[in-house]
Amino acid sequence: MAILVYVEHTEGKFKKSAFEVVSYASALAAKMGTSLSALAIGAIENSELLKLADYGAQKILHASPDSVKGFVNQAYASIVAEAATSEQSDVVCLSNTFSAKGLAPRIAVKLGASFGNGVVDLPDLSDGKFCIKTTAFSGKAFSFEELTQLKKVITISPNSFGVTEQKTSGNIVPFSATLGSTDLGTLIKEIVRNTDKISLPDAERVVSAGRGLKGPENWKMVEELAELLGAATACSKPVSDAGWRPHSEHVGQTGITISPNLYIAIGISGAIQHIAGVSSSKVIVVINTDPEAPFFKVADYGIVGDAFDVIPKLIEAVKANR
Repeated sequence: MAILVYVEHTEGKFKKSAFEVVSYASALAAKMGTSLSALAIGAIENSELLKLADYGAQKILHASPDSVKGFVNQAYASIVAEAATSEQSDVVCLSNTFSAKGLAPRIAVKLGASFGNGVVDLPDLSDGKFCIKTTAFSGKAFSFEELTQLKKVITISPNSFGVTEQKTSGNIVPFSATLGSTDLGTLIKEIVRNTDKISLPDAERVVSAGRGLKGPENWKMVEELAELLGAATACSKPVSDAGWRPHSEHVGQTGITISPNLYIAIGISGAIQHIAGVSSSKVIVVINTDPEAPFFKVADYGIVGDAFDVIPKLIEAVKANR
């Protein structure tokens, strides 16, 4: 029984979530007493691939098919499934990113595997079982599930495990997969990325604001605070619906679900749909003029005050302590 970890990249570079899922798979391999292989697909330099060895990837498979120039769910699922079969891997790990939400279930079907979504800890292997821990009820509880099939596909929630160095020598091996016509039914012609911003799913810190900011012209102080903290910016649904901020920044149950180490909510009352999408955050800080705002009930730290008074003072405090 071996483990295969599929590692995403962005334009040939790995992000923190990639190193986190390799760290998780490495810890799982040690717990199971087995080997770990990593698979990366696409145009990536060897120097970048070898970074995976710093986190426990003993064997690094590199697939770069000429017929697939960008991410294609069906094609990538076929490549990962074929690699898992080739490596005799009974467990396949992925980071629970936007792309993996469509990719992982396809891999599970191709392998006839049990599927565990959004795992937050190493599995319990006692009594020969494979029991995973995931969040449930929009992050309000934990669910413990046994994966009973021999083969398993699991996705790891970002920021749930952390990054741990476990240096190995690392051996890069070219991997060639056989792709059928059905694998290439949809081709991505171009991907345009906003490269000057921190990705919300990968962010360790997020500064978010709502209608309490009164208008888009007041977001400069939110962006300044985020820049000082090395954080991503986000917003509530009414803000994105009003066109104050792009929909790509909308976090919540109907937007992007996140689990950063720090989530700062400014002028957001805390509707249940918003809280559901951010409740997995390690630390939640709420700034609101209404002491009865629902968000204070789930906050680790709360400030009752006007954002236009509090945020400039917080910015100055951060600057003074840099």
